[in-house]
Amino acid sequence: MNPLPFQTAEEIAAAIPQVVTHLGQGGLLAYPTETVYGLGSRAEQTDVAALASLKGRAASKPFLLLISDRSMAEAHGLAFTPSADALARAFWPGPLTLVLPGGSGRLPDLLRGPDGGIAVRWTSHQAIASLVAALGAPLTSTSANLPGQPPGPGAAAIARDFARAVDDGKLLVLDGGVLGNRPPSTVVDCTRAQAQIVREGTLSVAELRRAVGRLAP
Repeated sequence: MNPLPFQTAEEIAAAIPQVVTHLGQGGLLAYPTETVYGLGSRAEQTDVAALASLKGRAASKPFLLLISDRSMAEAHGLAFTPSADALARAFWPGPLTLVLPGGSGRLPDLLRGPDGGIAVRWTSHQAIASLVAALGAPLTSTSANLPGQPPGPGAAAIARDFARAVDDGKLLVLDGGVLGNRPPSTVVDCTRAQAQIVREGTLSVAELRRAVGRLAP
């Protein structure tokens, strides 16, 4: 199956219903984000396990969730600490991933990190936000690459790297163009009283501190 065009408004509108159906049947997805291409699935136990198998990733290394608005995170039981609340207000939607407490019984434990939290980002990629909204639930996300390799810059490279899953109809690839060498999202752990930086990416620690002061990591 060739990558599905996903750049113009018409292409995006045509693709979203197909993608929602594919994900609803337990399929996996490769898609553009505001940083790098991602691989994802529904936030269901079996689908997340299938994604881990495709990625060749240990189950102990969880994926993050993309949401289309803050209420989607709260509807799945995720809680915003004062730091998370301030950071979300300042930088969402955007390339900031927050590790949040909560979600017990509503989200798979495979998504939970060693700190007990679940990583979430309100994506600023408008087409993917529209897709997540149409899905009505979070979309899991991990960089679209084979272990030890950089993320694929575009749909053709991803379709080549994961050709077996594409040929089997398990993986649907969205062609959002070539993204270039962009840094990943910045990740902040907000499961404790004091936020902690997990990974500095697109947003620097200095930017976080300028925006929210003492509530920043």
